[in-house]
Amino acid sequence: MERIAVVSDIHGNLEAWNAVVKDIDARGISRIICLGDLVGKGPNPVEVTDQVRSRCEVVVRGNWDELVGTKHEDDNFTWHAQRLGFERVAYLAGLPFHHDLVMSGRRIRLLHASPQSVYHRVQPWDPAEKRLAMFDPLPGETGDERFEPDVVGYGDVHNAFLQHLHGKTLFNTGSVGNPLDLTQASYCILEGVPGSKENAPFSIQFVRVPYDIERAVAQAEKAGVPSLDYYVRELRTAIYRGLQD
Repeated sequence: MERIAVVSDIHGNLEAWNAVVKDIDARGISRIICLGDLVGKGPNPVEVTDQVRSRCEVVVRGNWDELVGTKHEDDNFTWHAQRLGFERVAYLAGLPFHHDLVMSGRRIRLLHASPQSVYHRVQPWDPAEKRLAMFDPLPGETGDERFEPDVVGYGDVHNAFLQHLHGKTLFNTGSVGNPLDLTQASYCILEGVPGSKENAPFSIQFVRVPYDIERAVAQAEKAGVPSLDYYVRELRTAIYRGLQD
């Protein structure tokens, strides 16, 4: 049996990232997979990008990872791009769209948002048809190339959950640095027999990690991140800025 930590949506929050890594290390877990959105919103895009790049064996691309290199007219993105520099922005843009693995007889697909796009948002309360579409093939994936996952894990929506749909399992890791369900960093642990096509014990564990939110707020205020008030309220309340008064 082996354990793999799956993290997502760190969003430049170094305080939350450090707390999660400390917890992962304390559990003796050496393998980490990141499901994107390393940057955006938070004050430490450089430190987070460099550390994720160093610690994670796989990093897939999120929507913010794309947007920091393309949204040249929006300060919410250019602020981060200017600090990251050309090489890091190119690294983020070149990240793979997904990662597939087999564990304990389960075909597991990990991606940021959905098989359709890094911008296609799927919430746990969406209609069943939309959630079942998370198991659809990737664009251009046909015939022998089709993976047909039994388990799909993703990030993007910052809401940790697990659902069983027609014999398949859909889970969301929640967010490390910008959770929008509880005000604690979130990640998952996959446990099973890696690479095994034989049915064997398998589990998905959800972990919530408290971190110093007020220190993260102070760092954001000192750095002068764009949309500071919205970001701070998200950290303190776990309420999405689009729902704030």
